[in-house]
This record gives sequence, C-alpha cells and structure tokens, in this order.
Amino acid sequence: MKYFKRFLLFLFLLLVLSQIPFAYRRYKLGRLSKTIQELNAQRVPPAADSTYKEYKGVVHVHSFLGGHSSGTFEDIIDGAKANGLQFVVMTEHPAKEFDTSSMTLKGTYAGILFVNGNEIRTREGDRLLVAPGDESTGRSEDYETRTIIARRGSENAMTIVAYPTEFNSWQTKGYDAVEIFNVYTNARTINPLVAVFDALWSSRSYPALLFANFYSRPTEAIAKWDEATKTGRVAGLGGNDAHANIGLSLTDASGKTVLGVKLDSYETSFRLVRVHVLIPQDRKLDQSTLLSAIKLGHCFTGFDFLSDGDGFNFNARSGSTRVIQGDEITLANEVHLGVSSPIPARIVLFKNGSEVQEASEKSSHEFLVKERGTYRVELYLPQLGHPGGDQPWIISNPIYVK
Repeated sequence: MKYFKRFLLFLFLLLVLSQIPFAYRRYKLGRLSKTIQELNAQRVPPAADSTYKEYKGVVHVHSFLGGHSSGTFEDIIDGAKANGLQFVVMTEHPAKEFDTSSMTLKGTYAGILFVNGNEIRTREGDRLLVAPGDESTGRSEDYETRTIIARRGSENAMTIVAYPTEFNSWQTKGYDAVEIFNVYTNARTINPLVAVFDALWSSRSYPALLFANFYSRPTEAIAKWDEATKTGRVAGLGGNDAHANIGLSLTDASGKTVLGVKLDSYETSFRLVRVHVLIPQDRKLDQSTLLSAIKLGHCFTGFDFLSDGDGFNFNARSGSTRVIQGDEITLANEVHLGVSSPIPARIVLFKNGSEVQEASEKSSHEFLVKERGTYRVELYLPQLGHPGGDQPWIISNPIYVK
C-alpha cells in the first residue's frame, strides 16, 4: 500500500510538472493581451477617404447543411454580430440530392450581408470556393477544374482556389483569387495533445489569442499566389474555413447540448482572420459590389486577433495617377507606393514574391520603385514580441507596376 501511495504521489507530481509549460503559455497570452490593449490605445483614426469605404467580413464558412458541422444559422449570425462584421461569404459543402447553396444564408440578416456559395471538389481533386453557388455545384466532381472555372467566368460570380498547396491545375487560368491562408490548414500543424492542454488553460480567458500559440505565416501558399500574380491579376485572401466542430460535448436524447466546450465557435473563428474590402463611396455594399471588389483585389487580409486592421491603406501614385491595391499603374520614371497603418508596424515590401525593402515601426511610409513588377506589402507588429510579433498582421493585395 505504501508503494502504491508513492506511485500515486509520483504521478501527481509528474502531472503538476507537465502543466508548467501550459501555465507559462497562459501567462504569456495574458501579457500579449495587455500589450495589444496598449497598442490599440495608440491607434490613429484613418484619414477620411472620399473615394472608398472599408467593409470587413469573412470568407469560407460552413453550417450544418453540408455535414462536418452542427453550426446553426443563428450561431453564424450571432458570431458575425459579435465581431461587427458587414459581410459573410458562405461556402457550404455540396450534397448530391439537394442544393445547399440555395438553402444557406443569403441576403441581409441583422444588417449583415450574406452571400451563398459552395466549397467544391473537381474531377482532378482540386477544391474551389464558388460564390454564389447553384444547383450544378453538387455535381462538381463530374467536371474538370477548367470547366468549372470557365462556366463561372462572369462579373456576377467568383472562383477562389482553396488549399493552394494541394491544387493541381495552376495551368488553368480564369480563377479570381487564391486562399493564401486557411485556419483549418494552419490547425493541422498543431500537436493535438498540446492543443488540448492549451485549451484547458487558456480557452476561457483568451479564446482567440490562444491561436497566437499556433499561428504561422503560410509561406508555401503565399509562394503559390505570388507565382500566379506574375502572369495575371489574382487576388489573395484569408479563409476562416469555419465549421464550429472542434470541442467536447454531452447531449441529451433530443440532441440538445447539456454540457460542453466549443474551441472553434463562430465568434472565435470570425475574430482570427478577416477580409477587409474597399468599395467606392458612391456604391452600397451588396453582393455585386462585394464580389467585384474582391475579384479586383480591392481588399486585404487582416489577422485581426492581433489587432483590428481597420484603416490600413496601400496605394500607388505616378504623376497625377493614383490607384489602390489590386490595380495596375504605368511606370513612367518612378512610382511611389504609399502605406499607412493605424498602428506603427514593420512594413515589408515584396516584388514578384521576394522581399526588397523594409521600414521599421512606421505608421506611414512611402517606397520609391523604378522597376516594373508585382508589389505588395506585409505588416508585422514586433511590439507584441514572440510569437505574435513574428507573424504577419496584415497582407495586402498587389499593385501591378507595368
């Protein structure tokens, strides 16, 4: 009996010791939260823009309709309201026997614009996000990637390459955007055991900031996108891939949850990464203007769990010509690329996918370029320290200097 008690004591001490790293990680998240609050207190309101208005929302969202999720429409609407979103692009998994895109959220609810769409798999195994969706997308596996893209090549439809590291049809042109970041793809790199204990220690107090322990720059996906933009205008955007299906729960016979914890609630997922879209001031936000702006690259990706990206601006001027991200501009002698940020940030300029210039802790900066190329910027917040400050806070769309 004495040896058994010693063994139990040994196991208890081992358990306590094993939790020290997770307790420390929770402490670091607390410090990160405080630093973010201090940074937000220094935010500079964006300058008034008479040309464009900024809207923020999320792309790549699933409900109970296509399987893999038990999330209800009410859950999604509540999650969007809690995050102050103006739009949500639904991308339901298709079903053979019914049209999930027509059954999902579409139109305006609680003042939020919802666009119906699908995540589809083609004959080659490529996955695409299409919006709006239709009854044909349930049969997408019967068609080649190029056929799907060609059929949806119109002003009123959008096609996004999902999971670009697994995409096989880069020779096919006509897609509008590339999903340069995907929450689910990033989550697959997480050690499940580490994630469980991190969640036990931190999910209640820091449900979104917990993501900082695992978030990493999607280098391979960005490289695929950079390569695509060398030969044409292709928008890049972050995807939430929100399912609200990770957690533990106890349900009664009717399916009602009696006890449980949801680690990827829509409210949390919609806080992690958002797409900020710029729409002309003289046009209202609707399905047409939203899809058009995204396809033009008049948008940027903000990892808003680090700090809200509202007010970021990336533009170019040459003589009297001025354009914004996603646009082309002609090189005469030189082009001025302007960046403004609501918070002082490390600004990194990329040309054709390679880092070429940098500015440290600037709220605004201007890069002078004298060569043609595809230029974009990434912003970092080194003030946050490790790990949050090591990863991108904002990823712009390119400006094409011709």
